[in-house]
Amino acid sequence: MILDQIGLPIVLAPMAGGPSTPELTAAVTDAGGLGLLAAGYLSAAQLAARIAAVGELTTGAFGVNLFAPGPPAAPAVYADYLAALGARFEVGAARHDTDDWAAKLDLLAAAPVPVVTVTFGCPQPAEIARLHGVGTEVWVTVTSVAEAEHAVGAGADVLVVQGAEAGGHRAVFRDDPADDAGDPLSLLALLQLAGAAVEVPLVATGGLTTGAGVAGALAAGAAAAQIGTAYLRAPEAGTNPVHRAAIGGSTPTALTRAFTGRRARGIRNAFMDEFGAAAPVAYPEIHHATAALRAAARAAGNPDAVNLWAGQTQALAPELPAGDLTRQLAADAKAALESALAQRFQPH
Repeated sequence: MILDQIGLPIVLAPMAGGPSTPELTAAVTDAGGLGLLAAGYLSAAQLAARIAAVGELTTGAFGVNLFAPGPPAAPAVYADYLAALGARFEVGAARHDTDDWAAKLDLLAAAPVPVVTVTFGCPQPAEIARLHGVGTEVWVTVTSVAEAEHAVGAGADVLVVQGAEAGGHRAVFRDDPADDAGDPLSLLALLQLAGAAVEVPLVATGGLTTGAGVAGALAAGAAAAQIGTAYLRAPEAGTNPVHRAAIGGSTPTALTRAFTGRRARGIRNAFMDEFGAAAPVAYPEIHHATAALRAAARAAGNPDAVNLWAGQTQALAPELPAGDLTRQLAADAKAALESALAQRFQPH
């Protein structure tokens, strides 16, 4: 298993839409962690080129993250929302796609990578078996015990356990507005519950920006920590300047569907506050419709009309090269665990 082979218990979160680059993936792998490359929003051909680029930069193990496709939303679900946005912004066409799922599976079956992780759902058992057949481990991101049990039943080798603190899209298999009034599980709670329910390794993700946070996840049963927000300011990351400038500030984060039609956590801004309450469940339809207005906001340097995905601890995100950050997170986690043992478990 790859988790037994990497030198440090640090996994790079894939972060589709810009921050994920071959350089960032390779830097984390070369530092002793596991770099993941985001396939989201890329065609299969673009993904193939990026996989090749990672292979030119490192000989170490890395993985690829895929978005599982969901059902289309009926136009009636989002028509009023897009009309409201259109009164203020340039809005593009809403459309559904599968994010080139089938072609990407074909690519990864023909040119295997050590790990494929999946977000927004669980592959079919036959799809997991196909990847197993070419020597690829399959990791599935989950947000509940029910999802964890489903993924293990389908054949997942590892679960990426996502707490409510995580930046970017919630990895729920089904984004249901009925759940909005509920209390999504924090990482620490979900780690304990999932660990009691299934017997596969768990990788923790959500709000882990420091070594102390990583130590807490490891102590709670995780085999490794998947880190995203802490890498957004790394020079190897493709984070756009507006997003990069917002990370590390004091503005809190919140969950919203305003930008993409799927619940996601980002730094609060005017667009989220104005349109979040009315945003429907319609992903990727809303994602495509708002792409032009978000691109215009980035070009204008306007942080109030662009998605600034970040976890709850984004104020602690450093500005370090990815390799240095990977090693520092691991060293600080080890020190935190040793300090806790030394201070709290001395015999009397």
